[in-house]
Amino acid sequence: MIKKVILILIISILAYFGYRAYQSLFKSNVELNGKKYTYIYIKTGATFNDVLDELFSQSIIKDEESFRWTAKGMNLAENINPGKYRIDGTMSNRSIIKMIINSKQEKVKLYFNSQIRTKEQFIKYIDDKLELNESELEDYCSNNKLLSAKYNLNSDNLMALIIPETYEVNWTITLSDLFKLIETSYNQQWTETRKAIVKKMGYSVPQVVTLASIVQCESGIKTEQQKIAGVYINRLNKNMRLQADPTIVFANGNFEVQRVLAEDKEIDSPYNTYKYKGLPPGPICLVKPSTIDAVLNYKKHNYIYFCANSDFSGTSLFTTDFKTHLKNAQAYQDALNKKGINR
Repeated sequence: MIKKVILILIISILAYFGYRAYQSLFKSNVELNGKKYTYIYIKTGATFNDVLDELFSQSIIKDEESFRWTAKGMNLAENINPGKYRIDGTMSNRSIIKMIINSKQEKVKLYFNSQIRTKEQFIKYIDDKLELNESELEDYCSNNKLLSAKYNLNSDNLMALIIPETYEVNWTITLSDLFKLIETSYNQQWTETRKAIVKKMGYSVPQVVTLASIVQCESGIKTEQQKIAGVYINRLNKNMRLQADPTIVFANGNFEVQRVLAEDKEIDSPYNTYKYKGLPPGPICLVKPSTIDAVLNYKKHNYIYFCANSDFSGTSLFTTDFKTHLKNAQAYQDALNKKGINR
């Protein structure tokens, strides 16, 4: 009888611990308070305790002791892979730990688009999205010797390297690997055919990208872009100032304005094309490949003036006559006044 009781007791204990082990390994141990998922970020060089702190500080894990026990049993401490990881409400201790051990990271999407106007905005965007830190990025993007050797660029025209598109990368991607991806896209864009056209035009690739950035800020219509590019090239050829309003917007750093005022044109900046001849030091936004092609295939004509149409159609009025241009410009200013667009 005693043996039977002892046997039952042993079986009960084994069953209990077996059930606890099953729960620890396979049952959901996540509490997300109504959310479908959340993310944890494990930094490069993180320790076992760092991983636990990341999970426990967010109150993601319901039973912390079972997670700790399971993590030790699965040797998580010796197999920590840094990265961004997605945690959903169905996950067990085992599935979370296996995800980290096998480095099943959630990819980070980087959207490089024309809304990134400055090198500083680019650096801030990357700093917000990836593990890379701001000071490391700033040092890299300001190192003229390195930029010249690697890309034949400098800190002013570095943005010419970046082609607007979406990248999917690991949160832990290194600075070197990030710029390898950027450089690959650049090389795919700048084929030998396109480079030959640039050379025939008498410009460098960064100069064409800079011109294209101005054109893109003037219009999103390809046929208009081709004509506008023709105007600016005519002005450059005649040693005239570009007098491009988008460069004034860039120089002032207020990208929300819809109207450039006379006092805006007084700013002393190398990007002020009302004050200084030639192209500004670098692009004033990230440039779409379609705009690059519009500039490379610019419309040859004799126009040296253009102004946005007062009907706000997105088209422009082109002319060779300054008086006609002043008339067109006044009509546009009157249209802005009528709409109450003062800034």
